[in-house]
Amino acid sequence: MRVISGTAKGRSLKAVPGTSTRPTTDKVKEAIFSMIGPYFDGGQVLDLFAGTGGLGIEALSRGMDKAVFIDIEKKSIDTIQHNLQVAGLKDQAEIYRTDATRALKALAKREQQFQLVFLDPPYKMKVIVDLINTMEVQAIVEANTTIVVEHDSKDVLDDVIGGFKQQRRADYGDTAVTIYKQSVGNE
Repeated sequence: MRVISGTAKGRSLKAVPGTSTRPTTDKVKEAIFSMIGPYFDGGQVLDLFAGTGGLGIEALSRGMDKAVFIDIEKKSIDTIQHNLQVAGLKDQAEIYRTDATRALKALAKREQQFQLVFLDPPYKMKVIVDLINTMEVQAIVEANTTIVVEHDSKDVLDDVIGGFKQQRRADYGDTAVTIYKQSVGNE
């Protein structure tokens, strides 16, 4: 695993030890950023179920100003810290060890808003719809936020979740990537 493009291009990222996480492959990461970017002109990114932090780090490398990384596993938090250090992006990041629902409540209290969200829960957890609805209700997403969901390719996600409309879906073996954008002004 590595940072594919931007200011930290080519830096190697460490995987989380053990088998509890499933890092996004470089091929899938490249595909995601070709669909949503490939580069950004500032903004904040939220990496929920961050694992290695690879997606959020890639977004920072490609021009996002700040990233918030959330994961409940200590091994993941340690790995994210290491990877941010290696990529030289530690000053642009906040890392929290907590579950996703609690994290969203805390971010809402702090009135943080994100232009880009990566949502990559363990495939066995069926929480995508609930989390997207929670983000919208708690106003941590802006009018033009993009949500990138990585999920099991067997799962078919709704075309519309709250105010978010599915823009694209792509399958890569067992993994699928579905992109949502708020449907306000996108009709």
